Amino acid sequence: MWTVKTVGLGVVVLSLSAELIAWLLCRLSPARNLNEVLFFPSETSCLEHIFTPSSPRSCFCSLPHGIETSFSRLLRRIMSASSSLDLCIFAFSNMDLSRALLALRSRGVTIRVLSDKNYAAVTGSQIGVLRKAGICVRCHKGSETMHHKFAVLDGRLLFTGSLNWTLTAVQINRENILISEEPDLVQPYIQEFQRLWTQNDPAQLGLGKDQEAARLASEDDVPQ
Repeated sequence: MWTVKTVGLGVVVLSLSAELIAWLLCRLSPARNLNEVLFFPSETSCLEHIFTPSSPRSCFCSLPHGIETSFSRLLRRIMSASSSLDLCIFAFSNMDLSRALLALRSRGVTIRVLSDKNYAAVTGSQIGVLRKAGICVRCHKGSETMHHKFAVLDGRLLFTGSLNWTLTAVQINRENILISEEPDLVQPYIQEFQRLWTQNDPAQLGLGKDQEAARLASEDDVPQ
């Protein structure tokens, strides 16, 4: 009888010990870095709850509500920025993404945008809208096309892939975005952004104040 009880107690102790060890390993092991892939085109859905989370039922538009899509996931990630967002983008005309950056700006997030000089001046570009809102924007002045599409959020989260920030890219084209916290991936993009940002500093380009003001005015006058 005692032998059976002893064996039973031993089994219970071993089971509890295994659970305790598993719990400790789970608590002590480093958190896994975020790695996520989003594919487009995205379904169309209402996004108002992302911009106004305190009023989730305030929108009565005809678009589907409560649907998680690739684009809504992307917007949520972007809107999670707490300190900084560096964006290097060829084409930027998507008004929801522009709205997201303006919302971040109003929350005190530091935003830097680097775009292609030719695309910044096309009809529908949001570059002028961002600049008028006080967001620091520079346009690549090299002879080659600035065709990058990447962003770094809070110096730790990378967004990169084929997706331009346009309505066509989001809703029609076959596109992709990789979102990653892997330091070995994030750091080279931080370095590349800083290199291009410095390279396209108006002071480095030798533009006088009058020339720079005229250039900015010509971009801001583009119809939105």
